[in-house]
Amino acid sequence: MKQLLITRTLPEPVLQAARAAFDVTLWPHDEPIGAQLLPWSQGCDGLLVMATDRLDAATLGQLPPSVRAIATYSVGHDHIDLDAATQSGIPIFNTPDVLSDAVAETAMLLILSAARDASTAEATLRDGRWGPWSPTRFLGRQLTYQRLGIYGMGRIGLGIAQRAQAFGMQVHYHNRSVHSDASDFTYHATLESLMAQSDVFCVCAPSTPKTRGAIHAGRLALLPRGAVFVNIARGDLVDEEALIEAITSGHVGGAGLDVYRNEPRIDPRFLSLPRTTLLPHIGSATHDARNGMGRLAMEALKSCLMGGAHRTHCLNPDALAPGIADERSP
Repeated sequence: MKQLLITRTLPEPVLQAARAAFDVTLWPHDEPIGAQLLPWSQGCDGLLVMATDRLDAATLGQLPPSVRAIATYSVGHDHIDLDAATQSGIPIFNTPDVLSDAVAETAMLLILSAARDASTAEATLRDGRWGPWSPTRFLGRQLTYQRLGIYGMGRIGLGIAQRAQAFGMQVHYHNRSVHSDASDFTYHATLESLMAQSDVFCVCAPSTPKTRGAIHAGRLALLPRGAVFVNIARGDLVDEEALIEAITSGHVGGAGLDVYRNEPRIDPRFLSLPRTTLLPHIGSATHDARNGMGRLAMEALKSCLMGGAHRTHCLNPDALAPGIADERSP
């Protein structure tokens, strides 16, 4: 039976499927496996890692030769050096599609909460400060006819656009190119053009060398004053110092954040910011999404390790080229 290391406790249906197919070694702790990945992977044929596990070139180069495939329990793969994995002949698989709806729903939750400043209203109620009704209290922004700017029109961005349309929003987007399924929406060739036209701005782009730090002070200043800012992508796309300043000054009228730099040790200033809804990276946290992610990972690992070259959701198919993976044979 093939040996599989799983670097975090997963939903029970996923663990059951893994144990039915593999001899599973499970990292049982809440903290990321970190430097223990190397000793724990000894003798393993495959790894199922988390987005919190950093597999840089040095780590990949030190993996035991028995490791023939790695699946990441995520869509994002900025924590893995794909070039180094390809050079080592290790195919890397991710889990797209199945979590798109869950993350799109989370984006709408944040858009609504930030636009209506629901977090302040709820805190006021919970603290016993509701007081008498007033026609000027708890006023927020109605979404109808507002312009939603989506940075990154992938599967998740498209899901957000379709949901926002049902709220009567006008959808604009910036992508590397025009999306074939987004003909109902307004395309912007530049991020600057998009941000200048966004009453609500949502970051959905992947983390890449070109997108990291893309949302900086100069671009935030282009947003209409009072705009709502939402990030469900990755924290490293945003200059957090500039975002905090924009919220504090009122230029950004509300914010909804599910991702941050240096998670889970986020900048403590976020905790006291006004008009801000903060979530602890729960975008894909539904039973359906997390079980679906596990199903995709198991399908990829089983096919690759037991049945040949599995290319579906393989991020570096060149690693599957004949002869490359064979070089890792013990």
